[in-house]
Formats: sequence, C-alpha cells, structure tokens
Amino acid sequence: MDLWRIRGGRRLEGECRAQGSKNAALPILAACLLCPGTVELRRVPRLLDVDAALQILRALGCRVQQQGDRVYIDASSISGSAIPRDLMERMRSSVFFMGALLARTGQAALSLPGGCKLGKRPIDLHLMALRELGAEIEEEGEQIFCRASSLKGREIRLPFPSVGATENILMAACAARGETVIRGAAREPEILALQDFLCCMGAEIRGAGTDTVRISAFHPKSALCFTLPPDRIASATLCCACAACGGDLWLKDCDSAHFSTVLYFLNQAGCDIMRKSDGLYLRSAGKLRAVGPVVTSPYPGFPTDAQPLLMAALLRAEGESLFRETIFENRYRQVPELLKLGARIRLEDREARVRGVRRLHAAALEATDLRGGAAMVLAGLCAEGETLVRDSGHIRRGYEDLNGCLQLLGADISYEGEKHGVFV
Repeated sequence: MDLWRIRGGRRLEGECRAQGSKNAALPILAACLLCPGTVELRRVPRLLDVDAALQILRALGCRVQQQGDRVYIDASSISGSAIPRDLMERMRSSVFFMGALLARTGQAALSLPGGCKLGKRPIDLHLMALRELGAEIEEEGEQIFCRASSLKGREIRLPFPSVGATENILMAACAARGETVIRGAAREPEILALQDFLCCMGAEIRGAGTDTVRISAFHPKSALCFTLPPDRIASATLCCACAACGGDLWLKDCDSAHFSTVLYFLNQAGCDIMRKSDGLYLRSAGKLRAVGPVVTSPYPGFPTDAQPLLMAALLRAEGESLFRETIFENRYRQVPELLKLGARIRLEDREARVRGVRRLHAAALEATDLRGGAAMVLAGLCAEGETLVRDSGHIRRGYEDLNGCLQLLGADISYEGEKHGVFV
C-alpha cells in the first residue's frame, strides 16, 4: 500500500520536465512484437503499467532490457501467443497485444483486461474490427482465442472513435493483404505516435490525427530507435496543481497543443499561460474563478482523464463550475473523497456542480483510480493540515515520479511505498 502525506498551503514555483507518455508507450510496446529484430525506445516512463507490458513481452519470449528511460526489446525469438491471465488483469491496455500477436503469429490467447473500474469499457469494437480483417475469434467466459491464417485489408467503420480499437486495427492491419481503411478513427496524439512508430518500422500509414487512417503496406526493418512523446495528462496534472496552489511553473519538453482544452479552462479560471516551442509557462495567483461547462469528449475535446484533475483545481474557485462526463459513467469516483476535505460538490447523473469553498481541511483519503488518486493529491496540496492519501498502486500506474516533481516545485509532500521496484 502506498501512502502520500501532504501538508497543504505552499505555492508551487520552479521548473520540471514532462515525463514520457504512458498512453503512447503501452501500444508501442505491444507493436514491438511486429519487429523481427531489436527496438530501442527512449523516454519510456517507469510506471506500473509499463512494467506490466514489459513482463508480457518477456512472457511471450522477447528479450527485454531497461536502462533508465531507455528500453531495448528483441522480439526475434518470440515463442508464444498466450498472455498469462494475471498479467492481463493488471492493466486494460494489455488488450493491445491482441492485434500485434495476430499480425506476428496468426493467433492470440488472452483474457479480459483489467485497469481502473470506471464503468463499462467493452472491447466489442476491437473484436468486431479484427473479425472484419479476417480473424476467427472465440469467447469462452473471460477467455478470448483469436486465429487468422491470413488477414485481408478492408474498410472498417468504427461507430465510436475508440482509441484502443483504432490502435489494435493499426497493428493487425500491418499483416493484412491490401489496404485497410479506418473510418471514424480516434484522433488522439497517441494514435499519431503509434503511426510514426510503425512507419519507422517500415509500415506505410497515413491519416493519423484525422478520422480516416489508411494502412497500405508493411516491410519491417530489423532494427529501429524511437523516442516517445511527452505525456499530456501528466503535464496537465502539474498545471492544475500550480493553478490551484498558486505559483509559477515552467514545464519543459511538453506539447501544450496536446492538452490545449485543459489550458483553455485554466486560463478562463484566471491563470496566465505562455506557450513556447519547448514547453509552457503558467502563473497563478491561487485565486481562481469558476468555469464551465466542462464537457468531456473524444480528442480534440476535453479529455476524460483530466476531468478529476481540473475538478480538484477548482475546489476553492469563486463561483460554481459545471462538469459533464460523457465517456465513463463512474468517472466521478473521486467525489466522495474530495467531500471529506470540505469540498462542495453536487452530483446529478453525469453532471457535477462544484461550488468553490474558502478553505479545505485535511483528511484521510483512499485513492479509487489513477486520475482520481492524483486529484486527491492535488486537493491535499490546497488543504489546511496534513492530508493522507492511501493508494493500492493506482497513481504509480500513470505517474513516474509525481512526488518528486511536486517536491521540486516546493510542495510539502512525502511518499511511502514502492518506487521503481524499490521501497523508499
């Protein structure tokens, strides 16, 4: 069990560097199976989810080495196509291995993925798309068996811009004969990162970042090196923290265009933001105004992952902020814990109305999911007294060193638990 101790009331000032993207790293690690040789990945964040993906690669017969933020993967000796159930249950993104395994070995055996309990997160679109490419899929309870003697390119229309389904199609289509066209594709920056990675490996793909993506050919290279993009949600987290506490933040090596909707609302709340080619500067007086409505939607809309973070930043804002969640029905799991701090939040189905309060008081909180846990840490930074956040590992699934970054900015915060495999 991880324990965060936060004494609130300090301004945040200084600079830090954005970590590598979690949501880009996971599908790209799965896509390494398509390379018959060695892949060097740079700027890989050290996260529990990344560790789970590396363990899956090892279980499939890949040779994996990790040195700092670099990971070396040799998939030339892949020896399996079945993913152990305990590894599948550690993270939802394990489902990405389905398309990659089909493309590399012609078969895949796995169970339903795990991850944060945010509500219904079916993989129906993944299975539908792979079946359209020619895969035979059997479902036995929570077990899924996929086979494909050959895959054939075709046009696939997604009724919802699912990020995971788009990524699974991209990987599986690399082994398909003929052109595959994805209509209604997800447009997230992580899709573009996967396209760039696959193109570096020898794929011919175009259109990522739009709703139509075309995969026409694949001539795999035996070796490549690729650098992951910055993490837009981790970057948004630090910006929300500075906005709530007040202070000056210089966030280096981030791409502000990737979380511009979050910055838009922080600016509306009263923050001064200056975007630069190599990062951004944010200044906050710590006295924010209410904003809204904040409506979550697929990219380029407001990200559902940032909803708990912005909510935490606005707990003391003047006025009432309105949030409307359209992606997950259980994305407000952080609310009961934030109420313990003295926050005023009223839930009505998928809407949350946050009435700012003058003061928050310390409390003992329990992290319920990755972003909700981070939101509790942010709220603790603004509360009077010592706030404790107990966490079973959710936060470390997505943040490489949130404790260290906040300390670097001047926060009075300590962390007790496992860090990069070592207890500290």
